[in-house]
Amino acid sequence: MKTRLVNIWENVRNSFWFVPILMIFLAIGLSFVLVALDRMIEPENLRVFDFLYGGGPEGARSILSTIAGSMITVAGVTFSITIVALALTSSQFGPRLLRNFMQDTSNQIVLGTFISTFIYCLLVLRSVNNIDGSVFVPGIAVTFAIILAVMNVGVLIYFIHHVSTSIQADQVVAAVYDELSEDIERLFPEELGCKLAQDEENMDSQEPTIDKYTYTYDITASKNGYLQSIDNDSLLKITEEHDFLVHISFRPGEFIVEESSLAVLRSKKAVEEDLTEQIASYFIVGSQRSPEQDVEFRIHQLVEIALRALSTGINDPFTAIACIDRLGAALCCLTKKAFPSPFRYSAEGTLRVISKPPTFKGILNTAFNQIRQDGSTSVAVTIRLLETLKIIAGQARTSEQRQAIRQQADMIVRTSQDTIKDKSDKNDIQQCYRDCLNVLNG
Repeated sequence: MKTRLVNIWENVRNSFWFVPILMIFLAIGLSFVLVALDRMIEPENLRVFDFLYGGGPEGARSILSTIAGSMITVAGVTFSITIVALALTSSQFGPRLLRNFMQDTSNQIVLGTFISTFIYCLLVLRSVNNIDGSVFVPGIAVTFAIILAVMNVGVLIYFIHHVSTSIQADQVVAAVYDELSEDIERLFPEELGCKLAQDEENMDSQEPTIDKYTYTYDITASKNGYLQSIDNDSLLKITEEHDFLVHISFRPGEFIVEESSLAVLRSKKAVEEDLTEQIASYFIVGSQRSPEQDVEFRIHQLVEIALRALSTGINDPFTAIACIDRLGAALCCLTKKAFPSPFRYSAEGTLRVISKPPTFKGILNTAFNQIRQDGSTSVAVTIRLLETLKIIAGQARTSEQRQAIRQQADMIVRTSQDTIKDKSDKNDIQQCYRDCLNVLNG
């Protein structure tokens, strides 16, 4: 249940409407509260405070109408700037980067500020009256509207500055890397060396454990889409209650085809269909990938930026090199992390779930394969790839990591030999390759 709530919150957070809607409701409530406060306080007492509005109803209407009209105009301009920024982000960095821009809380707050000020002024305006000699001017509410108008000028200036900096290539790359670092810390909390020896000892005991179960059921997907997350806690709990073994076929981030097998359920007795449907509900499938349990999500974003930069239409190797640098920093961080075991056990030590976790080699190849292929004609990109691999090799902790780095370095050199013709460039690449091997060999 918690995983599903987190998934819903992630979708809501990525929407552009959530924060503005909250601010609109806040403005509505604030307008009623301040008008009620004005009705409770005698007009003579308000004159003690010189900074409060003390004019007549016509002046109040004029002020509130002016602020409301200007705010809705500025909100329209803000929305236009946002659309332009989204179009530029999509064309320059890729459509998947729109998610980052839309979930930027600053943009949501700016738009919400202008719209909520407009709503506030409208609601306060309706309370100003001069009928049958009964005059009511909400001085506190009008004064607060003036304060909001002054604040909104500062918000507009901030928004223009924020948009102009947030669409810069280096800023976009840095922002994606920061989110990638947060994902790594969240998904890989354990440091290398903390992994339980029990996981390694049980690596060879899968077959005897599986043989204990008589019945086998396929847990199938009900629709096409990307596996966004798995409710691991609920899955482990139900396997303990009914003495199941579940072998998961996919990991978050992979594409699921309708009716394909999400997992294989093994049981000692016949299982009702309702129970298999309940297990299937623990696999959350959506129309797009989500970073909730997918560490490769942000890596794909950096790779996409790099590939766009290397395209003939943009031809910006400096941005591609910036992406390689950030990918190298993330992989250096991963060398210190203990990757999750594919095996999950009950409290009694019984194997209950066999998952498909990510591996260091898989993440390394995801980060560098496409950049290596598309950047094979760029000497600068090829050299930076090898230099980055050398840095990662200096922090590698296991033989698996060093072997994956060596394979990637070999592929880079083989590709460069076929695409780069200048002898001096080839020598530089060979020198970087030798330096990387020297580090790998200790």
